[in-house]
Amino acid sequence: MGIILFDDEAWLNLKPLSFTRPVAEVRVGILTIKGKWAKHLEAAPSYLTQPYLSKKYPSKISTENLLINASVVPSAALVERITRLEQGQVLTKGNLTIAVKCTASQVSEFKPSIIKEFQVREFDADIVRIAHPWDIFSQNANEIANDFLLLTRNRESAPIDATNTLIGNNIFVEEGAKITCAILNSTTGPIYIGKHTEIMEGSTVRGPFALCDHSSLKLGSKIYGGTTIGPHSKIGGEVSESVIFGYSNKAHDGYLGNSVIGEWCNLGANTNVSNLKNNFALVKMWSYNQQRFIQTGLQFCGIIMGDYSKTGINSMFSTGTSIGVCTNFFGSGFPRNIIPSFAWGGTQGYITYKSNNYIPAISATLSRRCRELDNVDKEILATVFEMTEKDRSF
Repeated sequence: MGIILFDDEAWLNLKPLSFTRPVAEVRVGILTIKGKWAKHLEAAPSYLTQPYLSKKYPSKISTENLLINASVVPSAALVERITRLEQGQVLTKGNLTIAVKCTASQVSEFKPSIIKEFQVREFDADIVRIAHPWDIFSQNANEIANDFLLLTRNRESAPIDATNTLIGNNIFVEEGAKITCAILNSTTGPIYIGKHTEIMEGSTVRGPFALCDHSSLKLGSKIYGGTTIGPHSKIGGEVSESVIFGYSNKAHDGYLGNSVIGEWCNLGANTNVSNLKNNFALVKMWSYNQQRFIQTGLQFCGIIMGDYSKTGINSMFSTGTSIGVCTNFFGSGFPRNIIPSFAWGGTQGYITYKSNNYIPAISATLSRRCRELDNVDKEILATVFEMTEKDRSF
């Protein structure tokens, strides 16, 4: 049977993060949403996403298919209910389509909002859904704990060097990790240390925390709970309740809180993020879908940064700042709370960051990780450039 994770309107609401990926590739907890479903179902899901993303993230359609809403995070109860669906049945939660069991022809015609041809089954328990960017860091602590159980059940942790101070016994270390003279406190939540990672001397970590494969914490890092560092990333300074998708760097001092950073990003030395207003008011954030600032309902909210974006040294950001894909911000002062994709500059003004400049820069960045910007990725970036043209009214 084909397992396909489909995008609904959450894909529109998750921009700028979803400009370059389907919802299933969002990381929350230790794993991506796709990774969670793969573990629960013991299968390799494919995608049903936007046409311009489909070449990189294709669908694999079978005679029988189970379509699952990619914005919905799996739980044991939900997985059990979905696997009991029969052909022609749809599982819903109110007006939300969670899953459909259907034929190959129905996949090609499928729209989450039109399910009249299916027999409706209602799911009566609570669900977790990633429908906006701030849901990622808001749900991250719980999802680290859930993924921790998925990944470590019936397994034994690798040994931890005696130079470290361990508080609590809820720590799991994969093979190849190096941890020296660090303080790890798992009394507040589990700590997961991935393969071939490194935590350097003087670092202090409080769970729940995940350091994914091939990533590192630099000397003296201060990491608060609810934080995930995705694979192949280098992190230093102070980080709290934030998710870094992967292949990104914040290697120096500076504060990052209640934020989400995409892939292939770099925060320059002493980049600082405000995650709380001086008047303690709830934070609004830009909605690409609604083309206006909307209420997050949160008192703590930092920045959302799309893929391939960078900040210069001493950059400062206000609460609730949305930074698009492939931006390059530098200079003094706080920018406006929305920085468009492919913007180059700072508070003194921006110019458009064009392909003859961003392609060589991204290629050089990827080559440092022995990766290559292929033609498919170039096409995706070109499409996003066109999609966001109206946002760049410099």
